[in-house]
Amino acid sequence: MRVLGIDPGLTRCGVGVVEGSIGRPLTLVDVGVVRTSSELFVADRLRLLEVGLDEWLDRTRPDAVAVERVFSRSDVSTVMGTAQASGVALLVAARRGLPVALHTPSEVKAAVTGNGRADKAQVGAMVARLLRLDAVPKPADAADSLALAICHVWRGGASDRLAAAVAKHGGPAARTTAPRPPTRSPRSTPGRIPR
Repeated sequence: MRVLGIDPGLTRCGVGVVEGSIGRPLTLVDVGVVRTSSELFVADRLRLLEVGLDEWLDRTRPDAVAVERVFSRSDVSTVMGTAQASGVALLVAARRGLPVALHTPSEVKAAVTGNGRADKAQVGAMVARLLRLDAVPKPADAADSLALAICHVWRGGASDRLAAAVAKHGGPAARTTAPRPPTRSPRSTPGRIPR
């Protein structure tokens, strides 16, 4: 499986492509960042990001795309830019019909280091070790994108095989919605009429 990991950002969007499968060595295909200038209007930055991500998809031909799930931070402007960049990443992948997965930072950290609270240095060191690199890719956005791709190769590959096995053997379909809680009749209270 070849996965393009995207660490969304408006100024620096990390992109990294990893190839491999569970139980086999992982291979680095390419890594880098797509940059946009903060001097430009947001719409122009998003268009440049779209062009850059399309170029990465053309050049590397991934089987799937893994994007970091946006989570709340204290700085609203950072969250907004990250969410906008994430939307562009989802759009360019969907337009090509590529499967897209969203992984939280703690899922990625746990998959790569075994610790969902690992710091950036630990994640970078494990990425370099797993891909047999001489140094941690710079900037950190690039290393984070590779961690996303690794996470998806390991987690996505496992869930794909499980779904295929269930489908092959006629097992129950995966639940797509949360089960509904049981309904209860309203309690009667003396002097009160149930609604």
